[in-house]
Amino acid sequence: MFANSSRRQFLVTTGTAAVAAGIAPVIGSGPAAASPRFGQIRNIQAGVLNTGYVELGPSHGEPVVLMHGFPYDIHSFEEVAPLLAARGHRVIVPYFRGHGATTFLSASTPRNVDQAAFALDIIALMDALKIPRAILAGFDWGSRTGDIIAALWPERVKALVSVTGYLITNLAMNRTPTLPANENAWWYQYYFATDRGAAGLTTYRKEMGDFIWKFNSPTWKYSEATYARTSAAFFNDDWVSIVIGNYRWRQSLLPAEPEYADLEATLQSAPKIAVPTITIDGRYDPFTPAGDGSAYRAQFTGKYDHRVFDVGHNVPQEAPHDFARAVIDAGRL
Repeated sequence: MFANSSRRQFLVTTGTAAVAAGIAPVIGSGPAAASPRFGQIRNIQAGVLNTGYVELGPSHGEPVVLMHGFPYDIHSFEEVAPLLAARGHRVIVPYFRGHGATTFLSASTPRNVDQAAFALDIIALMDALKIPRAILAGFDWGSRTGDIIAALWPERVKALVSVTGYLITNLAMNRTPTLPANENAWWYQYYFATDRGAAGLTTYRKEMGDFIWKFNSPTWKYSEATYARTSAAFFNDDWVSIVIGNYRWRQSLLPAEPEYADLEATLQSAPKIAVPTITIDGRYDPFTPAGDGSAYRAQFTGKYDHRVFDVGHNVPQEAPHDFARAVIDAGRL
C-alpha cells in the first residue's frame, strides 16, 4: 500500500491510524529548555526549515557541526560540545527536521524523508550561518547525513567523524534479507512499516525511545533526567511523520521524491568518501558490523583512522571525552 502512496497520503494514513487507535494528536508540545551546558536554543531560517540549534565557542573558531540520530536529539552532545568549545571550536548542534525546536516554515511544505533531504538541511544551515566548511561529526542518522555531505559536497567538509562507518542507505541492498540475528536488531524499522507501528510511536513515543535506548546501549546507566531532556524533542508536531516516513523510505515503502533523483542516483552507487575521516564503533552497539571497521574501510579513500570504544550506540553521550578527542584528531589528519 505504501509504494503507490504519495507523501501527503502517508501523512493522512498515519493520522487516521492514530485516531483509530484512540490517540489524540500532540499539538504545540514544544521542546523543553536545553541543558544548562548549552544555554539558549537559537533558531534561524535555513532552507525550508526554521532550524533550532545551539552554538558554543568563539564565533571565529573552526566550525564543527554535531549531528544526532533516532531516538536522540542535541543532548547526545551536551558534554562533547563544551569540550570542543573550550578548545576554540565554533560548535553547532542542530535538531534534525521533525525534532525539538526545528520546524517547517510553511504548513504546506512536504515533509520529505529521503536521506538527501537531511543532508540538504545541514548544507542550508551552514549557508545560513555563513560556514563554508566544517568538521562534521555524528552517529546514527547523523553519521548518514555527514557521510552524504562528505560524498556529494566534499568542499564543505574539512574532516568527518562517523560512528558505525559508512551509512549511506542503499535501497536495493535494504531489500535483501540478512541473518535473523541482524534482522532482530532492526525490529522497530519493521514495526514502523505498519499502521500499528505509527500509532504505537504516536502514543508511546517516550516509552519507545527509552526502550530503544536500553537495547542500543546495554551497558549505559543513564538517569531519568538525562532521558527526559531528550524525549522532550519527540513532541514536535512532525516527529512521528518524519521518523515513520524515513524508515519506510529506507525499505522502499514510500516513493523517492523526484527533486532528489540526481543526488540519489549518485548515492545509490555507493560513492567513496575522500575527506579525512575517523570512524568509530561502539563495542556493545548491536548495529556495529563485525570486523573492526573492515566491512566499510574501502569506502574511505582519504586520510583515515578507526577507533573502538567500550560503549553502545550513543557514542558521544556514553564516551564524550573520547568522541571529542576523535573530532579534534580528525581535524588534524
